[in-house]
Amino acid sequence: MKSFPIVILGGGVVAGYAAKEFVAQSGKKGGLAIITAENALPYERPPLSKGFLAGKEGAGDIQISDAAFYRQHGITVFRNLPVGKVDFRRCRLQSTSGKVIGFDQLLIATGSTVRRLEVPGASGSEVFYLRQLKDSQAIREQIKRGRRAVVIGAGFIGMEVASVLASHGVRTTMVFPDDRVWKRLFTPPVSTFFERQFAGQGITFMKSDKVVVLTHKNHECQVVLASGNQVLTDFVVAGIGVTPSMELFHRTPLDTDAGIKVNKFLETSVPGVWAAGDIANYPDQIFHRRMRVEHWDNAVEQGRVAMRNMMGKLQPFIHVPYFFSDAFDLSYEFWGDATGYDQVVYRGNLYEKQFSVWWLKNQTLCAALIMNRSEEERSVAPRWILRHSRLDPQALQNTRNLKSLDTTFGREE
Repeated sequence: MKSFPIVILGGGVVAGYAAKEFVAQSGKKGGLAIITAENALPYERPPLSKGFLAGKEGAGDIQISDAAFYRQHGITVFRNLPVGKVDFRRCRLQSTSGKVIGFDQLLIATGSTVRRLEVPGASGSEVFYLRQLKDSQAIREQIKRGRRAVVIGAGFIGMEVASVLASHGVRTTMVFPDDRVWKRLFTPPVSTFFERQFAGQGITFMKSDKVVVLTHKNHECQVVLASGNQVLTDFVVAGIGVTPSMELFHRTPLDTDAGIKVNKFLETSVPGVWAAGDIANYPDQIFHRRMRVEHWDNAVEQGRVAMRNMMGKLQPFIHVPYFFSDAFDLSYEFWGDATGYDQVVYRGNLYEKQFSVWWLKNQTLCAALIMNRSEEERSVAPRWILRHSRLDPQALQNTRNLKSLDTTFGREE
C-alpha cells in the first residue's frame, strides 16, 4: 500500500489549484497525491461550455498545470482510478479495482454530478450532458454532424451551451419550466434582455414547459413536451443542474447535509479530513449562513485555502462568491448572493449591452452583476459586499463617481 502525507480525492479545479498552492507553500516531493477517476490531469471547467466547446481551445490549453509540473514537484497523480470505499478510521482509500492508498490528511474534492432526465427515452444516444472533458468533446463532435438541437434548461450551462450551438449554425430550441431564463438569478428586466439577445441569434424559447418523453428513430430525437408540443431534433443537451457527489460518504462519520459540512477552515467533522469546491457546505463569513457554491472561482479559492490549512497555516475561508459567463458577444460578471434582497438598482442601459445590477438588502449591498461597465464598478462591487456597505439606492443609481459613495476606503482589511 502506498501512503502520502496529503491526498486529494478528485481531479478537478480544486485539485489543480490546491497542488499549485502545495508547491507555493514549499511542500516536499512525495508529499502529495491526487486521485481522479478521469483520464486527464486537473483542468479548467469553464471552457467546457465556452472556448473548448466552441473549438477555440484544445485539451492541452485548459490544463491547470502540465504533466511536467507534477513530475518536477514530485506530485503523484493517479488517473483512471475511481474510488469505491473510504476508511476514515484507518486512513485509507480503496479503488474499485482493489488498489489501496493511505493518507495522513485527506482533501475531498469530488465535486458534483449532473442531474439526469428521468423520462422515457432519456438514455438514448442523442442525449448529452456536460460536466467532464469527455462530455464537451462528445458535444463538439455532435455539433459537426447535427443541425438541430434542443437545450433543456435555461440556467448557467443551458445558456452558455445554447449560445455556442447557435454560433455554429445549429438551430437551437431552449426548453425550460420557468416563465423566463435563469429565473433563480436574473431579475425580470435582465431575463428579458438575454431573451431578446438570444432570439436575435435565432434561438427559440419554449417556456413554462417540460419534457415528458423522448423518442428516437433514424438518429433523430422527438422531444415531447407536457404542453403537447413536439420538437424534432438531431440531439439534446440537458443542463438541469447538479448534485454534490456524495455516494462514498453517506455511511461514514462525516457530517453530510446538502454536501459535506465543514467549519470555517474547511475541515470536516473528521479531524484531518477537509472538503472544498462544489461538495463543501461551509459557514460563509460574509453572509453568515451556510452555503454551497458551484462555481469555478469558489473551487479555486477553497482549494488554495484548504491546502494552506492542511499545511499548518490556518486561516478561515472568507471570500465573496463570484462567477463570469460568456454568451455570444455578451460577457458579464456576478459577485455575492442575492438571497433575501428587497431592492434592485440598475445603472447604464440594458438596450446598449452596458449595464449593471445591484441587489440590496436593508440598503446593504449583497450582490452585483456587471456587463461592459467601468473598472470602478468592478472594483467596488466585491469590496462593498465584503464590507456590508450601506448605500443610498437613489445615489447609487444616479451618481457618476461611485467612490464618492464609499465610506470603506482607508479602512484596514
